[in-house]
Amino acid sequence: MIEALRQAGIELAIFFYNPNIHPRREYEIRKDENIRYAQEHGIPFYDGDYDTDAWFQRVRGLEHEPERGERCSRCFDLRFERSALFAHENGFRVFTSSLGFSRWKRLEQVNRSGERAASRYPDLIYWTHNWRKGGGQQRGIEIARKEGFYRQNYCGCVYSLRDRREQEKGQLQTGD
Repeated sequence: MIEALRQAGIELAIFFYNPNIHPRREYEIRKDENIRYAQEHGIPFYDGDYDTDAWFQRVRGLEHEPERGERCSRCFDLRFERSALFAHENGFRVFTSSLGFSRWKRLEQVNRSGERAASRYPDLIYWTHNWRKGGGQQRGIEIARKEGFYRQNYCGCVYSLRDRREQEKGQLQTGD
């Protein structure tokens, strides 16, 4: 995604706001990967708060929602609201997200949240490009391997981690 933006001559910055990521060590690993990449490629990096209280408050009552359910929508909304505010306050006219690139997410759900957040500011657009198409998914995998990126096996939140562990435990018990 970043490679494609840069090749198109688009100036960009990375804004990292992920209060959903749990545990804290996982958050630090993912943030450090972004910082490393940004530094290596001369991309400005902005660090949002690790405000887990805001995240837990936003998703309260949805602890047992399935992946890609209402909990994810509320999580995206929180993160995009903060991203849109940052973009607006710092003179960015367009913002997008790598969330739609993730195999853990539904692109339509991600884009709806991004558009809702952008609609709060008349000077801001959320770019709904499908980064997976046109070989983007494969190129992303190639870059991740080349860069030695850490690749997680769950979306990031404590509930996704819980569900992933239960799934792995069930596979071990059934021999799958």
